[in-house]
Amino acid sequence: MSNLKVGLVGIGMMGRNHARVIRAVEGVDLVGVADPGGDRFGMAGDAQVVAGVDELIGLGIEAAVVATPTAFHLAAGLELARAGVHTLIEKPLATDADESRRLVEAFEAAQVVNAVGHIERCNPALRALRARLDQGDLGDIYQIATRRQGPFPNRIADVGVVKDLATHDIDLTAWAIRSPYARVYASVAHKSGREHEDLVSVTAQMADGTVANHLVNWLSPLKERLTVVTGERGAFVADTLHGDLTFHENGVVATEWDQVASFRGVSEGNSTRFAIPKPEPLRVQLEGFRDAILGRDGEIVTMREGMVTVTVADAVLRSGQTSEVIVLGD
Repeated sequence: MSNLKVGLVGIGMMGRNHARVIRAVEGVDLVGVADPGGDRFGMAGDAQVVAGVDELIGLGIEAAVVATPTAFHLAAGLELARAGVHTLIEKPLATDADESRRLVEAFEAAQVVNAVGHIERCNPALRALRARLDQGDLGDIYQIATRRQGPFPNRIADVGVVKDLATHDIDLTAWAIRSPYARVYASVAHKSGREHEDLVSVTAQMADGTVANHLVNWLSPLKERLTVVTGERGAFVADTLHGDLTFHENGVVATEWDQVASFRGVSEGNSTRFAIPKPEPLRVQLEGFRDAILGRDGEIVTMREGMVTVTVADAVLRSGQTSEVIVLGD
């Protein structure tokens, strides 16, 4: 069987990562790169560099990865859908829910594989976390809290911290505990003089009753990527920056020091840091996309799932503007 012919749209920072990994994935060939600015960083390799998506389609590609700024996702995606090209679009799927819906309808009508690059689902810590939650290691889940902060990435100009970063946490939260968002309340701030928000604090409730909290900003010199799930038997901490998963279990040993015991609801038990395989998440994502195209039940995040995430992000922004709790429908 010949290799899949893959095209890449956009060769900025994320596009360069995709170019590197596509060339390393077995069974695919990077045959073309479309970017009006050309291959400024010399990452295309042997692939032909063209200016637009139409020229890329003309190279006979069977699949494509779209890694442009979010504002260009809709136009590129619709063109690829019309050509019947299997497509993975970097997250967020589009600038808002309406654009996302147009992409979903176009790709589902074309009956081709469609995916969104929510790469956190491929993070080894979160994959191990979800597996342990599924097998009941935590018992009832009470709360999931995420912290995602760090300095401003100069590559981002067309969206704020909600669409660029918080969409990671929105997607991974619903995916990890297998429950959608029911309502959200958010506070946002503009502290750096840019058009879009650079800080958000979200309090949400999931459909199953789990409480969710997200703290996200572009204002901290400390880079942090943590997901903490608290439940009946303790708490899991997933450090997605390093791919580590730790379980802090509730203790069974009574605290004899009365002054300390009076401040604690549950006693401290053992902590276990799990040894887990750590493949590169982007490679896992692209291999899943390849396998889905080849009919091997490859694991992907569909555009319909990506549309749901953008819908929740829109609700977060609306709540931040109105100071109201936004109730999400089906």
